[in-house]
Amino acid sequence: MTLHIDLQAIVANWKALAAKAPGSRASAVVKADAYGLGAARVAPALYQAGARDFFVALASEGRALRPHLPDDARINVLSGHMEGADLTGLVPVLNSPEQFFRDRAMRPGKPFAIQLDTGMNRLGLEPREWSAIRAEALAAKPDFIMSHLACADEPDHPANAAQLAAFRAMTEACNVPRSLSATGGILLGADYHFDLIRPGIGLYGALPFADAKPVLRLSLPVIQTRTVQPGEFVGYSATWTADAPRRIATVAAGYADGILRSISSTGVSLYAGGVACPVVGRVSMDLITADVTDLPDVPGELDLICPEQPVDRLADHAGTIGYEILTSLGHRYERIYR
Repeated sequence: MTLHIDLQAIVANWKALAAKAPGSRASAVVKADAYGLGAARVAPALYQAGARDFFVALASEGRALRPHLPDDARINVLSGHMEGADLTGLVPVLNSPEQFFRDRAMRPGKPFAIQLDTGMNRLGLEPREWSAIRAEALAAKPDFIMSHLACADEPDHPANAAQLAAFRAMTEACNVPRSLSATGGILLGADYHFDLIRPGIGLYGALPFADAKPVLRLSLPVIQTRTVQPGEFVGYSATWTADAPRRIATVAAGYADGILRSISSTGVSLYAGGVACPVVGRVSMDLITADVTDLPDVPGELDLICPEQPVDRLADHAGTIGYEILTSLGHRYERIYR
């Protein structure tokens, strides 16, 4: 089982998104192990390309990443200052008055940032909370102030303009760098860019960045092939039955590797040299079966994610989004970088 990861394509996507916000500093979101692709390899490649600001979700992710980046790289922790978190060498993005006072008491003089809630009701200080501590927080000189858009992948959604207005109102005259936009927000245009942009999913070749270069090929080894006769079934619960003699290949991967069971019998194929081999029967824990009758020769591997079936098309079949496909990729894959 092999994930082929194109680091130069990730860098190219970062540069393309950065170019859409020429007046802003471009960071890189590498949480969830760089969306499943390996932060220890992805982040240094982006650093070499010029990125100096990185975002992770948890302090533990930041601590794991810290040895892989030079000291001048800033690793920002979106969950902020949680009790017991080791924030050595990291920058917590503080989300509540409790976090702010904890951080200032335990880390006086150390760098921090602030997140504001502009309507998503997930993380960040609400307007009344921000008003109460704003003067003290600004006096402590945060690295930046950020918020997060809830509907940026829907350009016409009224929540975008509402959150933009709220962010402007809450940060007026702060004289601190501001950040509002991840990938979707970057694509909304200059009004949303501010001082720091935070591209994430777009780096990894998925929507909403439709012009992203593909960065991933997922190849699955063929364990065995067999001929299934008419009337014989394949897989658990006998959900697929052959209507003619069919050649069936079984490959080594399944839902234990993040290949969602929901792609069973949905039109998903494995691919060999551009030829589609329909997945038949149920995806099981470690095995997938595909109809390879149309192949003149069965190769040693079949591809699940490839140019013919990119991440978002697979996500559509699974009834989910590209984010879940990427971040579900398991640890049994060999990751090969180029």
